[in-house]
Amino acid sequence: MKQNFFTVIIIPTVLWVSACTSEPATVMTVAVNPDNGQYVICESGKPVLQYNYHTVYEDDVVRSESQKNQKITYSPVEGVYLDEYYKSNPAVDKDGKATSAIWATPRSNYIHPLYGLNGEMLTNDWPDGGHPHHRGIFWAWPEVEYGAERSDLYALQRVFARPVGNVKCIDGSGFAEIEAENRWIWEEKKAIVREWATIRAYRASEGRRIIDLTIRMQALVDSVTVATRFTNSYGGLNVRMATPQQQDISYYSDTATASPVRCWADFNGIFEGGQSTSGMTILQHKDNPEYPGKWVDYPTLSWVQPTFPTPDTRYPLSRDKALILRYRLVVHQGGKPDETVLVKLWDEYQKEH
Repeated sequence: MKQNFFTVIIIPTVLWVSACTSEPATVMTVAVNPDNGQYVICESGKPVLQYNYHTVYEDDVVRSESQKNQKITYSPVEGVYLDEYYKSNPAVDKDGKATSAIWATPRSNYIHPLYGLNGEMLTNDWPDGGHPHHRGIFWAWPEVEYGAERSDLYALQRVFARPVGNVKCIDGSGFAEIEAENRWIWEEKKAIVREWATIRAYRASEGRRIIDLTIRMQALVDSVTVATRFTNSYGGLNVRMATPQQQDISYYSDTATASPVRCWADFNGIFEGGQSTSGMTILQHKDNPEYPGKWVDYPTLSWVQPTFPTPDTRYPLSRDKALILRYRLVVHQGGKPDETVLVKLWDEYQKEH
């Protein structure tokens, strides 16, 4: 039975009858998926991405054809990650046998599926028994501290991003955009952070599609900080891709003395349903605090990400000024773009913002 979590009233600013229907003059559209109520950006009637604003349960996950009947088997958990779980959940019986099902928690506020230009599914959600908390493209931190206590927005423990019903959508000939407000709720009781996520997807051109992602976070209470796992590994903008054939992950950052300091990462391969290589490039914006974020990749998990904040630090969220993080995702046909193309893509992104 599905459980009710923090109670909110969901009143979308705009409501559509069906997903991915458009007038000829409106190429890029935002619609509500009639099956699950989530927001879908489409180009000329074909889905580009789904933004899961409302809670997604395991039975609701959109899966590729080969995974639709897959039954997840949860694995035993031990070591430092279990220790962290116990710290975040002091009421849990430590004598019981813990499995990764502790992270199989309903979630919201993330992108999945993200589709390639030929309709192939590029991202993965609730992917396996070891990492059920992984969820497409999501922005979350393993260490969220509120005063002297710690929670885990990344692995869905104690603090959760919950929708408040404030969603604004834009349709157009060149791009479609979703702007959604969420609150980080501590133990389903207290709102500690106000967050706005803006997702803008452009019309595909020259074998590429640009998707801009802007995250704004402002503390509602004092003494809130975010950090990567153990302050030295993963967290920030998290990207869990579907596992393709011939997977290739690469990333690059200029030296600190370069001017400008450019950085990017690329993930590509032959995804299920695709006949040729495709992938996605991630660009960091130079105005992000502590730019450039350190790149982290986990090839066995089909994962690459720009981390935030700087290793061995915790970043305080302010009540007076929002933290703004910007990233550009470039969905492309073919393998990793040539370096001259990547330089051009990075330069254009910086000039536009």
